[in-house]
Amino acid sequence: MESALVRLVRERAGDRCEYCRMPQAFERTPFQVDHVIARKHGGPTSPGNLCLSCFYCNSFKGSDIATLSPDSRRLVALYNPRTQNWPRHFRWRGAHLQGRTETARATIILLRINEPLRIELRSALIAEGIDFD
Repeated sequence: MESALVRLVRERAGDRCEYCRMPQAFERTPFQVDHVIARKHGGPTSPGNLCLSCFYCNSFKGSDIATLSPDSRRLVALYNPRTQNWPRHFRWRGAHLQGRTETARATIILLRINEPLRIELRSALIAEGIDFD
């Protein structure tokens, strides 16, 4: 991937994971440029289909574009940072991420955003004044 495209994605995201909002500065593993719609599903390598993802979120998302909803058990699309508004779908309750929508709740579960170790890390960062909004 061209360095200019990677730079655009990082700058647009403010060097934060576009799923869990973790800042790159507090992760050892470099963040990855994720194809929101994976290439194997026809997703292009273009700004409108790329987002910045921490290793943790990206490893659980993989090439998935949908998952079963915890609410209805229907197949629902995952949150798309390029076409959907984060605050409309998510909100913080301390270090715990809550889904406002079925899409968000399904994304939180699939990406394991509220695993205990992730909540513990976010709690420590919040205690030091780091904002996740």
